[in-house]
Amino acid sequence: MLERLRTYGIILKEGSLNRAARRLHVSQPSLTRQMQALEAEVGAPLLERQTSGVKPTALGQKLLEVTQPLLDQFDAVLADIRRGARGQQAELRVGYIGSAAERYLNPALSDMRQDFPEMKAQLLDLSPGEQITALKAGKLDLALIGQEGAALSGDFYTRKLAVLGVNVVLPADHRLAEKEVLFAQDLRNETFISTPESEVPGRNQWITQLCRKGKFRPKFVGEAASIGELFTLIASEGAVTFVPNYFAQTARPGVKMVRLGDAGAKWDLLVLWQRGRASKVLRGLIDRLSRNAKATRWTS
Repeated sequence: MLERLRTYGIILKEGSLNRAARRLHVSQPSLTRQMQALEAEVGAPLLERQTSGVKPTALGQKLLEVTQPLLDQFDAVLADIRRGARGQQAELRVGYIGSAAERYLNPALSDMRQDFPEMKAQLLDLSPGEQITALKAGKLDLALIGQEGAALSGDFYTRKLAVLGVNVVLPADHRLAEKEVLFAQDLRNETFISTPESEVPGRNQWITQLCRKGKFRPKFVGEAASIGELFTLIASEGAVTFVPNYFAQTARPGVKMVRLGDAGAKWDLLVLWQRGRASKVLRGLIDRLSRNAKATRWTS
């Protein structure tokens, strides 16, 4: 039926079965049979034969108006899939955690535009949990995510971009805020801000593992669904938390960041992408992300 609908659109555009037959390089009787079959499927006449050619019936005009945009969209999607199959996909859907974009994603995209001017990037600032959901639904080509993405290594290609140090975030007036280095044991009596598992899977477990270095289990208070809310709660609740040390590059009002000195305290930055043949543009972005990450060295 798909090809019959295409043929129907061409017939109406030409206004004549004879002209449409010449354009399609088929015989006019063949077109007539196709239209008879389409009308049988629809259950009503679609064309009015006139001496000057053909015109659509009211139902035929409605069919054209409804199906033509769908056919155009189908053709565009199919063309995009075929370009991807040939490694020529130029449009990428990229999910990222906003806090990592400035240092990692933005420079890589800037480099990309010099070599791939045809590239179109749909950039989606999503929480780790949202990125994971979008990846599983096939709505992202690539995700720039924290170590939460490690659990998906069996379903997606995964590359570790960087291993970062960890900072303790405290209220600016906290008694430990003036220290140059803190250790987990220094935080034994502190309360920690938690994060919804749906937004940042495994984050509370990561905090718990870091606290084990100080031989205690953290006491969680409050719940922050975003970075902005996290810093606000720390300042207002007098609580603390751990974050990757790239946050230290940007001043945050009301809080202070101090390096966590425990051996093995780290946070991994990962990039994930869909399995299958990666397009040239996607491979280029992954390579530039890796190259830029290696060139970056963070100190708290």
